[in-house]
Amino acid sequence: MRVRFIHHSCFLVEVGEKVLIFDWFGKDRVKGIHFTGEIPEYDRDTSLYVFASHKHQDHFDKEVLDWANTYPNIRYIFSKDCKMSPRFLEKHGWPRDIREKILYVSPREVYHMEGMRIETLRSTDAGVAFYVETEGTTLFHAGDLNDWKWEGAGDLVNSKMEWEFRQEIRRISKKKIHVAFVPADPRQGPYQFLGLSYFMENTDTAYVFPMHLWQEYGGIEEYQKKCGKKDVADRIIAVSNENQIVEIP
Repeated sequence: MRVRFIHHSCFLVEVGEKVLIFDWFGKDRVKGIHFTGEIPEYDRDTSLYVFASHKHQDHFDKEVLDWANTYPNIRYIFSKDCKMSPRFLEKHGWPRDIREKILYVSPREVYHMEGMRIETLRSTDAGVAFYVETEGTTLFHAGDLNDWKWEGAGDLVNSKMEWEFRQEIRRISKKKIHVAFVPADPRQGPYQFLGLSYFMENTDTAYVFPMHLWQEYGGIEEYQKKCGKKDVADRIIAVSNENQIVEIP
């Protein structure tokens, strides 16, 4: 399995004959930040599966629909908050049959698509998280499912967030996860790795990629040194630059 960190929360996974792409958006879609991630070119007949966890600009870009012009075997798995009406699609130049390539998903549901089993969780922010079984392996992409604890938010708000986050993670706590992508947002300050730590301690996950880092990667190695648990530190993949490729055994 090959994992390519594109940028922010966008990862590309090559597994078996499939290419899975999570939460892609254009390089300059977020004001004030220039991302540099590139989607590699594949043979025209490659089976591509493009996931969008929710419609925030740093997770979803409707321009992914243009990829269908190059890859006829592409399929889209979008959270329902990304839904676009037939009139909208036609107005913006996409062919009518593009709708047949899109599966809109809701939280806490199970879907099947071309040998994939896709289970969704409810995000603590917007949309869904994805648990995907395919090609004999399992992947988890959290989207914005995280313990969004903030200084100054107050105990009531932070406690509610913690409870909701843990409720969702418990739904997959007994599942095998080969590779996971989990937020560790530096804007949370001292709580940056709060959700990731709980996830690692309460799931059976082999490898975890921190994400939603806003191009600030320095905190990962510091966390690995300070977390005090070697079995946790060794399972974290320290992303350090966009377009980074990691081979997963």
